[in-house]
Amino acid sequence: MNLPIYRYLFNQLKDKILRGELKPGDMLQSENELAQQYSTSRLTVRKSLSMLDNEGFITSFPGKGYYIIEPDHSKYTLLFNELNSGSKNTLYSKLLGVDATDPDATICQKLQISCDHKVVVILRLLYSNEGPIAYDIKYIPYDRGRPIVEKAIEYAALPDMVAKKSSPFAIKKELCIYIEKSNPEINKSLCLHESEPLLVVEQSLYDYENKPIGLGKTYYGGEHGKIRAYSNMRE
Repeated sequence: MNLPIYRYLFNQLKDKILRGELKPGDMLQSENELAQQYSTSRLTVRKSLSMLDNEGFITSFPGKGYYIIEPDHSKYTLLFNELNSGSKNTLYSKLLGVDATDPDATICQKLQISCDHKVVVILRLLYSNEGPIAYDIKYIPYDRGRPIVEKAIEYAALPDMVAKKSSPFAIKKELCIYIEKSNPEINKSLCLHESEPLLVVEQSLYDYENKPIGLGKTYYGGEHGKIRAYSNMRE
């Protein structure tokens, strides 16, 4: 199947950049030159160049032209879903409990709520075919008009749990990864030694006004405490 000319030109230029034929700092041919070379219009060329710009390959300087940019190798993409992460894929989850409780001072601060505001706490144990791999806790500000349905949250990730509180396109997510000392209840649930420390992946979700709408803490131990990130994830 023949590609549209704008896609073909985009692929050609992208391939030259990835192969090193075009290097950071190099100037691309002008729009007119590219249009003549590929027998197309300047409008089509601009569409191809815009795609390269959006993917972080080039930048433009008014009156000068388009240049290949220096890639930022300090940036990594971390893919995280508590139901499909760590060193083993989650096969199923077990709902341990759902309750509306009075939050402690730490949770109040993170969710930016008063301590007399109830919080829905969701406890789950995540399993692979080798046994439990993660202990998962979610904290969601209680909303009387939006009840939590247990069957709907047993296999839901945190963004899905709070999706009704905000447009899914407006949700801002932050991850914090750290080591925490052992917790008797969690270590026992994960079949870990009492003194074994835990890897914690903490998720904070915010709406479009930057107001917290959910907090999640997923605890991993031993060989399951692995999180991977990738740089330069391009197709």
